[in-house]
Amino acid sequence: MLKRTHKCGELRAENVGRTVTLNGWVDSYRHHGSLIFIDVRDHTGVTQLVFDPDQGKEMYDLAATYRREDVIAAQGKIVKRQSVNAKIPTGEIEIVVGKSERLNKCAKPPMLPDESRDDTGAVSEDTRLRYRYIDLRRPRMQQIIRTRHKVTQIIRNTMTEMGFCEIETPVLCKSTPEGARDFLVPCRLMPRTFYALPQSPQILKQILMMSGFDRYFQIVKCFRDENLRFDRQPEFTQLDVEMAFVEQDDVFAAFEQVIRAVWKELLNVEVSDIPRLTYDEVMNTYGSDKPDLRYGVKLYDITAIARKCDFRVFTSAMESGGVVKAIAVPGAGSFSRKQTDALAEWVKQFGAGGLPTTKVSAGGKLEGGIAKFLDAVAPELIATLGANDGDLICFAADKLDVVNRVLGELRRKMANELKLASENQWAMFWVVDFPLFLWNEEDQRWDSAHHPFCAPRPEQLHLLETDPHKITAQTYDFVINGHEMVSGSIRIHQPEVQQKIFKLLNISDEEAKDRFGFLIEAMSYGCPPLGGFAMGLDRLVMLLCKTDNIRDVIAFPKTQTGADLMMQAPSAVGAKQLDELNILLKPEAK
Repeated sequence: MLKRTHKCGELRAENVGRTVTLNGWVDSYRHHGSLIFIDVRDHTGVTQLVFDPDQGKEMYDLAATYRREDVIAAQGKIVKRQSVNAKIPTGEIEIVVGKSERLNKCAKPPMLPDESRDDTGAVSEDTRLRYRYIDLRRPRMQQIIRTRHKVTQIIRNTMTEMGFCEIETPVLCKSTPEGARDFLVPCRLMPRTFYALPQSPQILKQILMMSGFDRYFQIVKCFRDENLRFDRQPEFTQLDVEMAFVEQDDVFAAFEQVIRAVWKELLNVEVSDIPRLTYDEVMNTYGSDKPDLRYGVKLYDITAIARKCDFRVFTSAMESGGVVKAIAVPGAGSFSRKQTDALAEWVKQFGAGGLPTTKVSAGGKLEGGIAKFLDAVAPELIATLGANDGDLICFAADKLDVVNRVLGELRRKMANELKLASENQWAMFWVVDFPLFLWNEEDQRWDSAHHPFCAPRPEQLHLLETDPHKITAQTYDFVINGHEMVSGSIRIHQPEVQQKIFKLLNISDEEAKDRFGFLIEAMSYGCPPLGGFAMGLDRLVMLLCKTDNIRDVIAFPKTQTGADLMMQAPSAVGAKQLDELNILLKPEAK
């Protein structure tokens, strides 16, 4: 084998005259008269090879049989190109090949790793996932996966510099289902029992703090058996962090140091002061607990203005104790009646009965939609919303949570369609002061807003007995450009408080002992005040690489149905394996 001396993207004009050997894949093939031109590619780039029969007829005839994605080796002398290709870094030179060999012949490929096909949709995603080993050869995919590597290296270095210790936690754990379903693994050595794959190392990292490690981190695989979406996979990776003897500000400072290091080293961007917004503030102002703050389009409570209007939708909502809110969407005043009707239909999935709208025309007047009901309040309404000529004003009238949800989702949709957000802007902030509990109307019970180990504010502990709905949790999220990047909390470290929380969540003593007994026991032997967070690594790389598909940033991802198309998993197993595990399958439903 002709072993490479250089990589395919390294050579430049200053290397002219040297004899080198390259190994790689055939990226393109052109037969021009008596010369054959081949671009050879590896992960660093491409270099043009020139095959001339005067350099050897046997070698030239071999090159004539090369085809796309063959793996080859080529040795020759670097010369200046007569026609410079300014589109590639190696475009000033080419190699006149003296020796060559085919290292492996490629069967007719079902797809080609063309850079031009990255964003055109020319190849279906199913095909890309089925032949992932070809898809990953694309320069764009190489760049994304290598960016992911750089991010993890920066994180590890930064965490280590701050005195954190990386500790691995088990993949085979006890099933303690919270929220999503667990993936279960049958145990052959203990028949009729199961391990669970961890949804998060939450309990284990708390126990590490009780064990005296003080500062832990891990870049860890987590598993959730839940319905998938564009930014979620059944197995995902997170930066998992826990700290002992800390308060909320200490946790914030640690994560902010990580995010500043990543942005500086990867993007050369200095992250300025990061604001903190309360849960109530973001929900009432943006209709979401993870709003994108790169653009305005705030929700305004116009209930007082609506009382001056004779519009039945408004008055009916207010009579039922509801509110009226509105947003002004920049530039959407050009929407047709068909488009606004489509929006009215779209918002129904979020609980709205419809979507009253009107447009701000030249001279600050309202026209179209429900304009005739707003004549008396038009100037006041426009001033309150800060609306401009050409804006579309959208209204929602209902219970507060419904109104916030409807306009929050509409705000996001309009921003995407009208491209209101700047791609090169980074809007980062903390969301704090979440409620500790949410009332489950269907089951008539309290649920954890985050998870059952979040600590209430110390001054509100007495409300556990009387007014749980008034308790604020010491929980927090970190949001970047509308994506929840971090979720965390200060944890409960007193067994008696944890038991009260379990009781409020309708978790009996027996159930708590069965599911969390080892944690409660560990707390009783001396648990320090502790807190931490988990950051979605996949989502972070999505943002940094400016893709909206989480499968792009994972080397071997699953489809929306949880299938691995390349490995053909999940798959059936034989009767012998099932018998060893004491598993009997139910008959297939007819």
